[in-house]
Amino acid sequence: MTVVAAPATARELIAAGEARLAAVGIDTPRLDAELLLAAAAGVTRSEIVAGLADPSDAIETYEAWLERRAEREPLAYITGRQGFRRIDLSVDPRVLIPRPETELLVAVVKVDRPCGILDVATGSGAVALALADELPDATISATDISPGALEVARANAQALGAAVNFLESDLLEAVDGIFDAIAANLPYVEAEDINELQPEVSKFEPRLALDGGPDGLDLVRRLAAAAPAHLRPGGMLALEIGEGQAAETERILQAAGFVETERHEDLNGIERVVSGRTTR
Repeated sequence: MTVVAAPATARELIAAGEARLAAVGIDTPRLDAELLLAAAAGVTRSEIVAGLADPSDAIETYEAWLERRAEREPLAYITGRQGFRRIDLSVDPRVLIPRPETELLVAVVKVDRPCGILDVATGSGAVALALADELPDATISATDISPGALEVARANAQALGAAVNFLESDLLEAVDGIFDAIAANLPYVEAEDINELQPEVSKFEPRLALDGGPDGLDLVRRLAAAAPAHLRPGGMLALEIGEGQAAETERILQAAGFVETERHEDLNGIERVVSGRTTR
């Protein structure tokens, strides 16, 4: 479907794209149109919005990308890129798209000394690679059960020049090591709720990275039980969880022997990360 005839200015292309996306119920149609046009033209959004870039050679790509977005495909899968803290990542349907709230998990496990940190269920490598970027003296390792996800994570590490040790593992089953901290953004959506999520999530993102079982906490229980054997005395386990899961997650950690448990709120005031420490 042709949205606007060429030649056209960036402003005209954005306006036409905004109208196309608004017509199918996209929440942020203008922003998405701006980002798609900028990515198609290989420039920044600021350059497109300010009229500093000529998008004429990008119209065909932009048109095709608009149609994909109108089908509710996530913008990050269309452009193939997603920013996370200070780094930029390649993403595709093999991995969950990194969310801003997951940046809190990085902040919780950061320490001001050399240490060893394990990122479980790394996906695109977002948490592990952000930690490698911000803690250059740390030794960072990461696991995932999905070979496809690990391919994406390794490619991101290579692009960023980051030294992260990646391992295919179902949680900690193939892990042989002791760490100062374990971070995990595990699948935590209740299985019966997945099909009720926004189409961008339910239709496009990998179910393996979403399905947390009947109450969303199946993998949290497994990891909490296994983690103490891989943590030094006083070592931290930090888990990202869904809204409303903090109290039960804290009970799970305490039952597994963790002390000094804490709930950490994201910028929206949601208890998004729960952490605890092994006894010293």
